[in-house]
Amino acid sequence: MLNGLNTALGRVADASTVRAARSKPVLTSSARPDASRMRLGYLLNIYPAVSETFILREIRLLRARGFEIEIASINTPNRSEDQMSDDERTETENTFYLKRHGLRGALMAHLGALSQPLRYLRGLRYALSLGGGDLTRALYGLFYFTEALMLARWMSTKNIDHLHVHFATAAANIALILKHSHGIHLSLTVHGPDEFYDAPGQNLAEKLQAADFVVCISRFARSQVMKLTPASHWHKFEVCPLGVDPARYSPAAHESDGQPFTILCVGRLTPAKGQRVLVDAASRLASAGQAFRLVIVGAGPDEAQLRDAVDSYGLDDRVEFTGALNQQQVLDWYARADAFVLPSFAEGIPVVLMEAMACGIPCVTTRITGIPELIRDGLDGLLVTPSDTNELTTAMGRLMGDEELRERLARDGRERVREGYNLERNVDRLGRIFEARLGELA
Repeated sequence: MLNGLNTALGRVADASTVRAARSKPVLTSSARPDASRMRLGYLLNIYPAVSETFILREIRLLRARGFEIEIASINTPNRSEDQMSDDERTETENTFYLKRHGLRGALMAHLGALSQPLRYLRGLRYALSLGGGDLTRALYGLFYFTEALMLARWMSTKNIDHLHVHFATAAANIALILKHSHGIHLSLTVHGPDEFYDAPGQNLAEKLQAADFVVCISRFARSQVMKLTPASHWHKFEVCPLGVDPARYSPAAHESDGQPFTILCVGRLTPAKGQRVLVDAASRLASAGQAFRLVIVGAGPDEAQLRDAVDSYGLDDRVEFTGALNQQQVLDWYARADAFVLPSFAEGIPVVLMEAMACGIPCVTTRITGIPELIRDGLDGLLVTPSDTNELTTAMGRLMGDEELRERLARDGRERVREGYNLERNVDRLGRIFEARLGELA
């Protein structure tokens, strides 16, 4: 039935729309080439998100360099304004939230789009095709199509014809539909590894081929998008790492607050972050008579399970759960930490590692995906095999017992971030990518 509907829609739409799909973007009628090189929209799933403050910093720095950036977000922030920084509150006031406009906004978008029925049918047909014949996924395609129409109205009012999407997941589905129905220009920032786990389900190969260019945050990420696309698309894939501000994240006078050796872990409490392995390693350190405090910063679905493990090991007096914290509160914990541990099973290149290294904290983490591009084992930090509790325990114990090693890794780790993961320098690089690529599209 679904395939038959697609076929019927295709017969109506195809013949009259091939040229339109290949033409210049049609959301704006008078875009000037020079202006188009500096004007674009960002589409995000949640903005500003507590775990993705790097996106806010990126946008604000690009604006300071002359880019005009308008923000659309599918969802509203998942925290109250009193939990936000001043910058986050300002961004919230100026962001277009699709779901905030509800049923009325959806109906208005459909009614407005019906004035151009061939484009409407082309978009609907393509959105339904993303389901691959599965009825449930086709229904999601219909939702994405509705959001695409709402986004198109917003882009038209803002005179935007280029959309940039962080993470090639759900939000990128909306942009992909707009690419096919309205002929907008599209670029992506691919982080990994989430995008790569279900590449067919995410329609990732199709997104990569439809995008005008793709920014990869690591060489590992670039290798994965190359694996999914013909070599004829590889020229579109740029590598531009994320970064942190070494002035904001800098070594502070150590605040021991009378506590023993402090091990810090910052991240959402999810299976991918591997915090259960950290708790298991902490129990072994305790059994070996090591004095320490483990501080776990973050919130998430694994919290109850992690607390149960701490309780079962009798570590309640050694392990502290802080919940989700804002950036200033995290900075305060960096000032008290003797070591930073992130035992992840899956990552891109974690910004929290860059922050900890910039703050002069020796780090232990796993040798997965893009992490070895940031940390070279024994030089800028210590790398262990993911899920290996023995290796993690040994590495943590090694740091605890060797002050000279801690000092060397802290010094060289900070220098590594200053050289390769400096936020301003990498945003400059991103700005040059945008200028060059958008200039080619103008």
